[in-house]
Amino acid sequence: MQNEFVDKAVSQFRTLIEEQITRAQAMEHAAPPKDFQNLKTVTIGVIDGDGIGPIITEACTKVLNALLKDEIDAGSIVLKPIQGLTIENRLKQGKAVPDDILAACKACDVLLKGPTETPKGGTMESANVTLRRELDLFANVRPVSVPEEGIDWVFFRENTEGEYVLGSRGVEIPDTLCMDFKVTTRPGTRRIARAAFEYARANGKTSVSIVTKANIMKKTDGSFSEICHEVAKDYPGIEAEDWYIDIMTAKLVNPAVRSGYQVFVLPNLYGDIITDEAAQIQGGVGTAGSANIGDQYAMFEAIHGSAPRMIETGRGAYANPVSLLRAAEMLLRHIARPEKADKLAAAIASCGLTITGREDGATCEQLTDRIIELIG
Repeated sequence: MQNEFVDKAVSQFRTLIEEQITRAQAMEHAAPPKDFQNLKTVTIGVIDGDGIGPIITEACTKVLNALLKDEIDAGSIVLKPIQGLTIENRLKQGKAVPDDILAACKACDVLLKGPTETPKGGTMESANVTLRRELDLFANVRPVSVPEEGIDWVFFRENTEGEYVLGSRGVEIPDTLCMDFKVTTRPGTRRIARAAFEYARANGKTSVSIVTKANIMKKTDGSFSEICHEVAKDYPGIEAEDWYIDIMTAKLVNPAVRSGYQVFVLPNLYGDIITDEAAQIQGGVGTAGSANIGDQYAMFEAIHGSAPRMIETGRGAYANPVSLLRAAEMLLRHIARPEKADKLAAAIASCGLTITGREDGATCEQLTDRIIELIG
């Protein structure tokens, strides 16, 4: 019986390898990036999601409607609601992203997405993972800023590979072992490295920290580090530094050294973990936005989850929309509206309200109204 499971696992592994080779080859022939500077109409899909998702996306929609009123009225920007990416609908249809919702997403240029719940156990993967793969959103970009401490970090997390790309397709030998798979491709690593170094050069940064566990994961992380250093040769004047993920997590909480870091590039899982740590240093996961960027599509979201306990305990009105508002700011920069992004950033910084998630703080509606008031 055990040999049958082994044979099945070997066959499955062959299929996975062939799929990943095909994916890597497709990356080599990708279309050029979309030019938002000259795009006549930009369609922004708005996905509400689960838990507090509908509450904070409604808040962001109100802010965007106020901020972009002239362009929305003129038809150069369209806000398009995309409904149905809920845990109930996904479970009912048995798909992380149902076909009709994926088609609606592909009819947009960029997405503003509320948090979605991921089922525990089973084989259904995260909706985020599916969207990142289907839209080829290879760069997860997360800025963290604490000016009073000299912290100005930008993380470039590879978004379509690592442990997540095959996270729901591991193998199991019952009562014996389970195995999941980690994927690193040359074109996939090259493009995230280039995105990080391009950002560094465009923004006057002098160092990029390459964060891996290459001393242990010698094939995957070793390749990631090697390729990043190859890309670094095209950017003289920008230092490429290798760090292991465990020591970097310690460095970020060390006030004596952490202000010396600037840009980070790292594989998927490490980036997921360390950017939550970085957001906590900034003030909590509710304060940080996240961009998922590809050549043709982009998705902007809060970095926190759907907070079902807030809904269960009747505290939804106190959900904090700031993380999604910061994501909206990143969205505006991506679609070549920097002045609007600056206006939103200034309003967030000066709103003067504190949300605690409870009755001792402001409500989501109060903060939203204040932001709109400051936008004018």
